[in-house]
Amino acid sequence: MSNEKEPSERYVRGRARLGELDELQPGRVAESLKDAAPDLARYAMEFPYGDIYSRPGLDLKQREIAAVAMLSAMGGAEPQLKFHISAAMNVGLSREEVTEVVMQTVVYAGFPRALNAMNMLIEVLAERDGEK
Repeated sequence: MSNEKEPSERYVRGRARLGELDELQPGRVAESLKDAAPDLARYAMEFPYGDIYSRPGLDLKQREIAAVAMLSAMGGAEPQLKFHISAAMNVGLSREEVTEVVMQTVVYAGFPRALNAMNMLIEVLAERDGEK
C-alpha cells in the first residue's frame, strides 16, 4: 500500500471478506496492481469489501446473487462476472441456483447479456470440473 505504514481497518476487514469469497483473490488483487496502481488495490479492498460487503442485512450468498445478477445485466464486465460466479459457488450457491440467476437476466437485460453471462458460467463450471 502506497502511503500508509499500517493497513487501515477497512482494508483489513475488506481483505478478510474478499478472502471468504476466494481465499486467493486478495493476494491476486494486490499483486496485479502493486506496481501500476497500489492505491487502486487498496480502494478495491476498502470500499466494496471493507464497507459494502461487510454491512449487515445480507449474507454472502445473497450478496453474490445480487453481484451475479447485476454484472450479468450490465455486461462488459466479464472478468468480474466470472469471479463472482465462482465466488457464489464458493459461498454455497449450487450450479442450478447460479444458472437460474443468469436465466433471470434474459427478462430484464435481453438475450445477448444472458447468453454472455451463461458463457461465463460455462467457463467457470468447466474450470471447476477440471480441478476435480
